[in-house]
Amino acid sequence: MNSFRHRHRRLLRLSRLPALALLITAAGCSSADDSASAAVPSPDAKVAELCRNLDKVLPAKVDGERRGDPEPASALTAAWGSPAIILRCGVPQPPKMVDPKVAEGRDSDAVAGGVNGVDWLMERQGGGHRFTTANREAYVEVRVPEGVDSSAALIDLAPAVKKAIPEGIAS
Repeated sequence: MNSFRHRHRRLLRLSRLPALALLITAAGCSSADDSASAAVPSPDAKVAELCRNLDKVLPAKVDGERRGDPEPASALTAAWGSPAIILRCGVPQPPKMVDPKVAEGRDSDAVAGGVNGVDWLMERQGGGHRFTTANREAYVEVRVPEGVDSSAALIDLAPAVKKAIPEGIAS
């Protein structure tokens, strides 16, 4: 278990922050799908409760866009704007989170860093970026489409994540 925690912590070294900032900046250049739908995660009871707590403190606006939740409606998902910034709480750990190539900075499609006290794994994906919290008791995923300011979204969401999802290792 200590080896896992060490690797997990090493993955999130903030020395990767300049690369994260560069990739966040590059996220604002194209259009994306306007559909607001999201698969609802199926976490265990403890994580589901943390996610319901997060839902209660999420901001009404992210990157200046009003909240308009995706279908199907759930306390585990939220959305803002069009194309939508989609948040899903209680997702499984992304495989890249424990990939040694990411931890060593050798993966061009994923990087770890922190924004306003919340650690994130950022992955480039078709049509935008996927950010997943790390070092929290639940994984929170935020999908930001191209053409949307990723840094503003993460800054706006950080206070809610810090308030509702305690620091720790998700089970």
